[in-house]
Amino acid sequence: MFRYLAAGAACFVLAACATAPASLSAGQRTAEEATIAALLEAQDAAWNEGDIEGFMNGYWPSPELRFASGGDVVRGFDETLARYKVRYPGKDGMGLLETDGYEIDILSPDAAIAHGNWRVTRDGETLSGLYTLVLRKMDGNWLIVSDTTTSAD
Repeated sequence: MFRYLAAGAACFVLAACATAPASLSAGQRTAEEATIAALLEAQDAAWNEGDIEGFMNGYWPSPELRFASGGDVVRGFDETLARYKVRYPGKDGMGLLETDGYEIDILSPDAAIAHGNWRVTRDGETLSGLYTLVLRKMDGNWLIVSDTTTSAD
């Protein structure tokens, strides 16, 4: 009886190992986190230059992109870009973006979640809130595949 239980347990362990995602070393994890932080900082820089298309370079250019904010879900890269252009028209409408409080969690070699705070200052008003981003590494590049942004206002 013990022999059958041991054999069953061994099969279970082997199956679990076979399906477990490849892990990253601490150094690889740190490097991937830094790459994602650089992507977020590049988005801030593009935004602050009034370059909404440059800001969108961090997003997956797919009709499957998901963007949720203000109780609405927008699907698609083009639809998300159009939403941003309506809400933040032109460089003056975009204002100054600041993000901080990055919490980046590498889930696997090709999946990560990033959390943070955002603030947009424009026309004497400050908008702010939180975001949660789901990122996938595709063709060697991290891209946002899902963005849930909330407003503190």
